[in-house]
Amino acid sequence: MANEQRRRRVEDQIQQELSQILQLELKDPRVRMITISGVKVSPDFAMAKVFYTILGTAEDRDLADDGLRSASGFLRTALGKRLRIHNIPELRFTYDTSIERGVRLSQLIDQAVADKPATGE
Repeated sequence: MANEQRRRRVEDQIQQELSQILQLELKDPRVRMITISGVKVSPDFAMAKVFYTILGTAEDRDLADDGLRSASGFLRTALGKRLRIHNIPELRFTYDTSIERGVRLSQLIDQAVADKPATGE
């Protein structure tokens, strides 16, 4: 139980620190308007899967993905200076599709409600 709580704390701290680093320190023009939506750290703390979203087109998302992959070493080093853990996990960036799915489901629900014929009740 304590290990699970520690892992959640590390995930939250990585998310907060990466957000600040991306906003304040990373100067890559491909990495703009990115939001870190979540972090999942492996049980051995060797790897962190970082979920992100971006405002823009699919092309913007591809550019951001390339930028994040090329900056992963810099980001890991910057995290090492901020976190107080022995080993900094390897960062793997994954685009988070949950927001897009939520918007799409909301649109489908709105469309279904609008298409439903009005009843006399």
